[in-house]
Amino acid sequence: MAPDTIVLVHGFWVTPRSWENWITHYEAKGFRVIAPSYPGYEVEVEALNADPAPILASTVPQIIGHYEQIIGALDTPPIIIGHSAGGAFTQILLDHGFGAAGVAMNSAPTEGVRVVPLSQVKSTFPVLKSPANRHKVVPLTFEEWQYAFTNTFTEEEGRALWQRYAIPANGGILWGSVLANFQPGHQDTWVDYHNDDRAPLLFVSGSEDHIMPPAIQESNAKHYKSNTVTERRQYEGFAHLLPAQKGWEQIADDVLDWALTHAR
Repeated sequence: MAPDTIVLVHGFWVTPRSWENWITHYEAKGFRVIAPSYPGYEVEVEALNADPAPILASTVPQIIGHYEQIIGALDTPPIIIGHSAGGAFTQILLDHGFGAAGVAMNSAPTEGVRVVPLSQVKSTFPVLKSPANRHKVVPLTFEEWQYAFTNTFTEEEGRALWQRYAIPANGGILWGSVLANFQPGHQDTWVDYHNDDRAPLLFVSGSEDHIMPPAIQESNAKHYKSNTVTERRQYEGFAHLLPAQKGWEQIADDVLDWALTHAR
């Protein structure tokens, strides 16, 4: 039986609102679409900007457990599509046995991926410039947002999306992802790259992504040594905020077709 449910996992600096176009698009095709927020992020963007305390309280294990509870309550395994940090969370969910197929778009890396392009350093510098940010939430100015998320958009388009989608990010989680490769033992973003029982996984990259450039997804995909499907596609001209860029419909259809073809 083909999956009839799609779970959309958002990334940092945004909320499920960033999936608004994809939700409508997939529902029009007859799918049940669930786009859960991280725990504590259930309020609107404007409320999180006014009081970001729930953002600071979130942790990766808490986020993963929240999604596992939601997905585990479904009658059949869904297609899981994650963007940015949501792409890393999608990989973790698949590794934990959830989902019929997964798509990681402009994905943040899981533990062990050491590629750090210069554009990523610049994009994340607002957080990583100070260890004190491990205990803070960190917003992006419009100029920082435009470089990291919407560098291929017009200034008008980028500003409108910054005003509609942007929230602060949890500095502790971002610092944790950087330190994961330098601390002993499995950290929050660890996955078993040899897990043969994992559902098929597709990496999607935007060629112009600054914060999670294609080299990161390429390296991440190569880490997988399991005997299950792991593929990668790149779309030319797309920035990090791929789900909102003109032409997103074709990508939404492409990844859905791939997931339905490979779902198990």
